Amino acid sequence: MAIEIQEKFEVKAPIDVVWRFVLDPHNVAACMPGAALEQVIDEKTFVGTIKVKVGAVMAGYKGRVELTEVDAAGYTVRMKAEGNESGGGTAKGLMLSRLRTLPDGGTEVVAEASVDLTGKLMQVGRGMIQGVSKQLFQQFVTRARAQIEAMAAAEASAAVEASASGAANGSAPAAVRVAMPPPVQQEEVINAFALLFATLRQAIVDFFRRLFRRDSAAG
Repeated sequence: MAIEIQEKFEVKAPIDVVWRFVLDPHNVAACMPGAALEQVIDEKTFVGTIKVKVGAVMAGYKGRVELTEVDAAGYTVRMKAEGNESGGGTAKGLMLSRLRTLPDGGTEVVAEASVDLTGKLMQVGRGMIQGVSKQLFQQFVTRARAQIEAMAAAEASAAVEASASGAANGSAPAAVRVAMPPPVQQEEVINAFALLFATLRQAIVDFFRRLFRRDSAAG
């Protein structure tokens, strides 16, 4: 079953800070619910796992992620991923991430992915899988935004201190980069059952909104 994902979000941080975050697998994995980074083979190849639970059904995938294109000038990353489920299923996907600077100095992140899944999770159907994917992405965004904005704030504060120190010493301040520790990665399992309810609730809300708009237009 092929699942298409298209999402975007904004971060109050300079594009270079967001770019460094995107390329760091430790940060990305730590912000992804249910994911764990097990091995960094090289700067473009990583091995990890992700676990999902839907009711009484548990699915765990272990696989490999490879950055197939890194365009630093265009702030674009392409990657492919392949994984195997312990119960015999598979997961294969392609993902494109693009960054652009916003007028206020923040950054917009656009993510597009195509994922082909087989195995236990397919029992819940395409619509629910699509909805769960959206909920998971929103959880990732919440964690990633907090991490990135903390990194940007730390670098801005360090730059002010470096500038003041340089002015006092009569020297030009050097560029400042702060290495923020990634969020603590805990052993967790995505409880997709709760996400399914959230997805269903949102679908009902969207339905009534469309219905009311149609009635208002007819009146």
